Amino acid sequence: MTKPSLAGIGIAITRPVDQAKKLSAFIEEAGGTPILFPLIEITPLKDYSQFEAVISNIESYDWAIFISSNAVQNGMPRLLKQDIPPSLKFAAIGPVTAKELQSLGVENVLTPKDRFDSESLLSLPEMQAVKNKKVIIVRGIGGRDVLAETLKARGAQVTFAECYQRINPQTDCDLLAQLYAENKLHGIVVTSSEAMRHLLDLAGDAEWLKNVTLFVNHARIAELPLQMGFKVTVADAPGDDAMLQTIESCRVGS
Repeated sequence: MTKPSLAGIGIAITRPVDQAKKLSAFIEEAGGTPILFPLIEITPLKDYSQFEAVISNIESYDWAIFISSNAVQNGMPRLLKQDIPPSLKFAAIGPVTAKELQSLGVENVLTPKDRFDSESLLSLPEMQAVKNKKVIIVRGIGGRDVLAETLKARGAQVTFAECYQRINPQTDCDLLAQLYAENKLHGIVVTSSEAMRHLLDLAGDAEWLKNVTLFVNHARIAELPLQMGFKVTVADAPGDDAMLQTIESCRVGS
């Protein structure tokens, strides 16, 4: 009988718990042990008055860009209460976000084809012809500004509509350090730059982290840990299937 590809391998997943379920199941099916260690938790805002004020004149916008599925889940139900004009065009960073929009009745969603990030969306012809267009970006509080700054440079008027917040539920890395000491932790999946910063801040100069492979889904997330001398492997494609294949091919723990 063939030994499961991840037998005896422990992989920590730093995504929000709800978003870690599919990859966690994949790792279990491959014989590994998923370790849920969320470094980001998505929470609604306590006060939506500012968000409501921003979307109150949605009829004046040409484009609505959704940064994530969280943006759709927390923002779209409120947006649907407005009188959305048929002329409003929708865009999404990736296919998961686009699918969320489509489930709420948005038929046509502009989405990048290969890589799913701000740069890929900005490379599309539609996002280059935005002079004098009004764009609303639906996102969480904070985040990268490259999308907004580039659109402004191309002549667009850009407004943020922030509808959720991200917090770090962890206060230390003691659990991961203990599991590593017991040879139960071999890799850590990190799928956002924010989560990576949290991990590196919590771990400090801990030696154990240098011996654990960090699995990321975008080269941008790998930049900081690589500069610091950590072992980083970048998945070839987005999605949980590609991440599992990357973990399996890396032969961590062998």
